[in-house]
Amino acid sequence: MLTGKQKRYLRGLAHKLQPIFQVGKGGTNEHMIKQIGEALERRELIKVSILNNNLDVPQEIAEELASGAGAELVQLIGRTVILYKESRDYKQIELPSS
Repeated sequence: MLTGKQKRYLRGLAHKLQPIFQVGKGGTNEHMIKQIGEALERRELIKVSILNNNLDVPQEIAEELASGAGAELVQLIGRTVILYKESRDYKQIELPSS
């Protein structure tokens, strides 16, 4: 579980990132969640964009992606999801202590 200080730090790092996944009208599926998990292992911090043609509730999609990929939901702002998961092999981000 991330502290408020750690989430603020991660939001700052994520500011310059571009979304690397998009959730369209088809919603999420196992394949997408698996790919997001693999991307998180490599990058630790990613953005996912929820397209306007998706009629699902963005909060539900964000929670589904986070739980499916075993990641922490850092922030949901509008239709952009920021996810973080500490990498086992490619650790790059050093979180501030609480």
